[in-house]
Amino acid sequence: MQHAAVQRDLELIFRAAIGAVEPQRLVARVLAGELAGSERVPAMAAAARRIFVLAAGKAALGMARGIEAACGGRIAASLAIVPAAGGLPAGGTPAGSPPAAGRADPADAVTPAAVDGQTAVYRGGHPLPDASERAARAGLALVREAGAGDLLIVAVSGGASALMAIPDGALALADKIAITKLLLAAGAPIGELNTVRRHLSAIKGGRLLRSVGGAQVLGLMLSDVAGNDLAAIGSGLTAADGSTYRDAREVLIRHGLWPRVPAGVRQHLERGAAGQLTETVKPGDPIMERVTNLIIGDNRVALAGAREAAVSLGYTVDRWRELYGEARELGRALAAHLCAMRQPRLCVLAGGEPVVTVRGDGRGGRAQELALSIALELGRIGRERKIAVLAAGTDGIDGPTDAAGAFAYPDSAARALAAGVDPEAALACNDSYRFFDAIGDLFRPGPTGTNVADIVIAFVDH
Repeated sequence: MQHAAVQRDLELIFRAAIGAVEPQRLVARVLAGELAGSERVPAMAAAARRIFVLAAGKAALGMARGIEAACGGRIAASLAIVPAAGGLPAGGTPAGSPPAAGRADPADAVTPAAVDGQTAVYRGGHPLPDASERAARAGLALVREAGAGDLLIVAVSGGASALMAIPDGALALADKIAITKLLLAAGAPIGELNTVRRHLSAIKGGRLLRSVGGAQVLGLMLSDVAGNDLAAIGSGLTAADGSTYRDAREVLIRHGLWPRVPAGVRQHLERGAAGQLTETVKPGDPIMERVTNLIIGDNRVALAGAREAAVSLGYTVDRWRELYGEARELGRALAAHLCAMRQPRLCVLAGGEPVVTVRGDGRGGRAQELALSIALELGRIGRERKIAVLAAGTDGIDGPTDAAGAFAYPDSAARALAAGVDPEAALACNDSYRFFDAIGDLFRPGPTGTNVADIVIAFVDH
């Protein structure tokens, strides 16, 4: 089978999905009151004495640019926290330059990595928050500037939980890093991971709002989580949180991690569960009366863009179920679904966020492991079928690799064996990157500047 032509169509549909969730365009539509639920936003911005902007996440820079394009003359200070790799602006003012506007508390002052227009750009660590505390403290200093009569716009996208981290109480950043490592390796879903993060943080679970001095708050969320749970997107910087310290403790116990949790974290969660610490902001808290939170884009919007592109290429489109659960199990199920389809020129779309339980010391990410599982199953039950699959992260980055995901075909496993890579062994030790690298089927679009979890695009009898 010749794969080059089909890969071009798969990538074209992927690019259309990314275009549908381009953050600058989505933000512009919200600030113009054009998206559902955003009708009051133009009046909020017009009534504000000053506008402050805090953006955090993989789409932070695009979201900040969209706000500046709409409100530039009214912005008092703007700050974006982006991933250390792939998140800095092209060009702009180099590191060492002061923020374009606003002031910082001396104790919290940090030199931005760059300045993009009116926005001071800071680096954070992802998926581990190893460079995130100083950037988060700069963001907190900006938030404290906003007072009565002002509007604080908090733009949140996937990755914000790790990129903006301030440990609560006596906890250290090293504690949060250790917990994040444990939960990621255990394959904990993002909702569970963020439940724990909120209860180790001084700013998550709505706690950021306690530093806002009377300003109106507009939270703009580009969602990468199932069900668009506001408390889970970026761990809920501006959202009320229905979870508790007891829930956070239970997550760690359920995954068998409690004995490995640092002693300071165990003590912190135990004290919180006993009612000795202040909880996160809860639904109904009066502080939420000054807050408007809006979802501006999500995985469904990306898939709608993908559908439109697939139809324009002459495909009939089928939507599979959401991608939640273990990547290798989802891969087997999806491959079986594809092999059961008999309609010519069918494009099957799916989206969500699989998890990977780390069992080995290989290299890869959840989209690559999903693609590897699909490839193995297609090789077993669909070797004579014309099926092509792209599984990829919408942020352009899958795990600690330079790939967004990979292409999978019925002959992928056979080609890997011919290249000296055992497909079963690769899956067993989470080594999907080496598998696809050996056959030239890694997908490397580079960072996309947005993030709405993962998507799968599959052609059947193309």
